[in-house]
Amino acid sequence: MKKYVLVTFTAVFGLLLTVMPIRIHQAVYAQDNTGKDFVAPAVFQAAGPDIASIQSSVDAFRKAVDPDNQINNNNPGPLAIGRREINWDGGGNVLTTTDPVTPFNTFLNTRGSQFTTPGIGLTQAPPSGGPQGGLATLFNNPTYATTFKTFSPFRLFTPVGSNVTNALFFIPGSNGNTPATVRGFGVVFTDVDQPDGSGPSQDKSNRGASTLVEFFGADGGLLFSSTVPASPGDGGQSFLGITFNDARIASVRITAGNVALGPDDDAKHDVVAMDDFIYGEPQALP
Repeated sequence: MKKYVLVTFTAVFGLLLTVMPIRIHQAVYAQDNTGKDFVAPAVFQAAGPDIASIQSSVDAFRKAVDPDNQINNNNPGPLAIGRREINWDGGGNVLTTTDPVTPFNTFLNTRGSQFTTPGIGLTQAPPSGGPQGGLATLFNNPTYATTFKTFSPFRLFTPVGSNVTNALFFIPGSNGNTPATVRGFGVVFTDVDQPDGSGPSQDKSNRGASTLVEFFGADGGLLFSSTVPASPGDGGQSFLGITFNDARIASVRITAGNVALGPDDDAKHDVVAMDDFIYGEPQALP
């Protein structure tokens, strides 16, 4: 398998930050160009050294985005209730490293989501191990075996040649032919080191934090953005998710770390990988 060696530089600071679910004041984050009256989202975020540090926030987000607690898996839509989850693990016990591709359409028909990157492509891989050696071999960097830890075993998700991932939504079963929106979207990250003291923001700038998630409406207008809380040390876990009262999120842009994977994670580099994606059942655009 090809190896992609990528070297750039950015800053890293370690800070433990855990934030319980909060609601953001509407007037601060309202957007005039979304085509809808703005409703402030509920924001769920947490960070810490292990899975237990974020588990309660992840569970609270699941309940908020899907009060019926119905995981729709690969069932075709349209469905009125439920949620979709992607853990990148291929049903469990899969250690294969997939070749980077964009667009990443593995879950386009089954779960109504498509992922792209301006880089080489997106890959599913364990931190290390498996027949292709995981991220440690893909990026020719053995330190990744301990830099990253999974939330759900055994694989992570990351762009190659970029730190940006874009998500679009469609009705499951439509083969990407029926655009859709979702009422909430959440992401688990591993090894977000660089902190930010300002919290969620309408501002698209991450103001020094390494990791940022931006949510857009069907017209392309920014609905909301937030930096992701950080945790010190290797393999920390972070979570950020938001929910609205209705399905208004048409796309999401994730900036994971201040640098694409390749260099060591140290005082001048914050490399970040992603794990579980959780989102509301895609609903067809009117």
